[in-house]
Amino acid sequence: MRCKPLLLALLLPLAPALAGSAPPPRAQAAIASADAEPSDIAESDIAALQARLRDGSLSSRALTRAYLDRIAAIDAAGPTLNAVIELNPDALADADARDAERKAGQSRGPLHGIPVLLKDNIDATPMVNSAGSLALAEHRPQADAFLVQRLRAAGAVILGKTNLSEWANFRSNRSSSGWSGRGGQTRNPYVLDRNPCGSSSGTGSAIAAGLAAVGVGTETDGSVICPAAMTGLVGIKPTLGLVSRSGVIPLAHSQDTAGPMTRTVADAAILLTALAGSDPADAATAPAAAHATDYTAFLKPGALAGKRIGVVRKLAGLEPNADRVLEQAIAVLKAQGAVIVDPVEVPNIDALGDDEFTVLLYEFKHDIAAYLAQADAPVKTLADLIAFNRAHAAQEMPWFGQELFEQAQAKGPLSDRAYLDALARAQRRAGPEGIDAALQAHRLDALLAPSWGPAFPTDPVLGDHVVSGDPTIGGVSQLTSVAGYPSITVPAGFAHELPIGIVFMGAAWSEPTLIAIAYGFEQATQARQPPRFLPTLDLRQPPAQ
Repeated sequence: MRCKPLLLALLLPLAPALAGSAPPPRAQAAIASADAEPSDIAESDIAALQARLRDGSLSSRALTRAYLDRIAAIDAAGPTLNAVIELNPDALADADARDAERKAGQSRGPLHGIPVLLKDNIDATPMVNSAGSLALAEHRPQADAFLVQRLRAAGAVILGKTNLSEWANFRSNRSSSGWSGRGGQTRNPYVLDRNPCGSSSGTGSAIAAGLAAVGVGTETDGSVICPAAMTGLVGIKPTLGLVSRSGVIPLAHSQDTAGPMTRTVADAAILLTALAGSDPADAATAPAAAHATDYTAFLKPGALAGKRIGVVRKLAGLEPNADRVLEQAIAVLKAQGAVIVDPVEVPNIDALGDDEFTVLLYEFKHDIAAYLAQADAPVKTLADLIAFNRAHAAQEMPWFGQELFEQAQAKGPLSDRAYLDALARAQRRAGPEGIDAALQAHRLDALLAPSWGPAFPTDPVLGDHVVSGDPTIGGVSQLTSVAGYPSITVPAGFAHELPIGIVFMGAAWSEPTLIAIAYGFEQATQARQPPRFLPTLDLRQPPAQ
C-alpha cells in the first residue's frame, strides 16, 4: 500500500524509452473486438451501464462475460498488461443471481450487477489472497473482507483480483513497482514499457484499460494516488477509518486504507458510498457511520464557485510537465469561480520522513503477524516470510532483495518508546500542525498539488526512477497519509502520451468537499483520454504534449 521509495523526491520524470515493438495484428484485432463488445464497455461508466441493465439491452452476465473476454484479449494476450492476477470462478454465477434479482424487480443500488476488480491483498472468497508473494500463493481465506461484504451487499459482482507491488512495496527500496513474485510485472496501458506505479498497480492498469467497471486499491502512502495518476484515473484515498481494513493484508494500521480507482469522479463516489462504513472488527472505523453518506449527492454543477483552494508550491517545481499541467489546472479552477490562494505553506512538510519510516517498520512487523495468525495462513510471522524468500530467492528475489523486511524484523514491540514518540510526533505534525494549520490560516476548503509526474520506464535492474530533489520531502501523498486525511487525484493533462493528474487534499472527513471540487474540475476539463497501448514512445517524432 506504499508508493516507493518511501522518501520520494515527489515527481517522476520522463526518461529514455526502452525498446519495444507494436502488438501483432492478431492482438490488435483482439483489442478492437474487445472494445466493440458489448457497445464499448471499455469506457462506459456505471450510469451508462445501469441504463442498459435497466432497459434490458444488457444483462449482468453479458457484461461480466464481456469483461472476462476483454481480460483474455488484452491482459493475458495482446498488449499483455499482466494486471489481473486471478479471476473469480463464481463471477458468472454471481452475475446470474443479480440478473435474477433484477428480473424479480429487486435492485440493490447503482452497483447492482456491476463487475469490480480487487487488489490482491483483500480477502475475497474463493480466491487466493497473496499480497503478490509466493509464500501465500495457496492462501485462500475462509471469509470475505468487510469491504467485500459491503460490495456484495451493494450488488457488485467480484470479477477477480489484480496484481500489485509485492507486499505493498515494503520489501525493498530498489523494487520495480507493479512486480510481484506471484504475478510478474504489470505494465502501463498508455505506454507499455512505462510503469503503472504502485502498489495498486494492477488495479490502475486494469481499470484504465477497461477490464472492469471500477476497482479497489489500497494505500499506506501513495499506493492509490500514484497508480491512479499514472494510469489516467480518479483515485480516492479516504480518511483513515472511513473504510474497514479487516480482511486486508496490512502494512501499517496507522496509515492503511482502501479506496476507489475509477475512470470518473461519479464512479468513485458510487464506489466509496458502498465501501464506507463502521466495522466492529476494525476499531478505527467506529466514527465512520457518522460520516459515511451517499457521496453522489456532491456531484453538482457549479461546485467550484467560491471554493478556496491553496496551492502547495513546495510539492511542485521538480518536474516541468507536471508543473505545466498544474498551471493549466489552476487557470481552469479560477475560470470556474474558485478562489486560488498561491502559494500556501504547509508547516512540517519536510519533517515527516524519518518518523513515518520508523512507524512503518514497527507496525509492519506487528500487523503482518496479526493478519497471518488470524487468517490461518501457511506462514505466521515476518521472520517466516524472510526465510521463505531466502529459500526461494530465484523466484522471489531475482531483481531486488528484502532489506525493508530485515529492518522491520529488527524492531521491537509497539510498546517501544521510539515507536510511540515517532507516531505521536508524525501524526501531530502532519495533521493538526500541518494540514489543519494551513487550511485554517487561509480559510481553505482544500489544498492542491501535482499528483506525480509522467510514468517512468519500468526498470527491474535499477528499480523505480525518481528525480533528485529535497530528500526530506516524501512525496505528495505523505502529508495526508501520515495525518490519516483524505485526498483525491483527477486526470488533468498529458505529456508525451502519458497522463498527469492533480491532487486535492483536505481535513479529516472532508470527502464530500473534495469530491465536489474534483467533479467540478473533471466536468470543466474532461481531461481523461483512453489508453492506446503504445509499445514505447517514438523518439523519432517531436514530442507532443
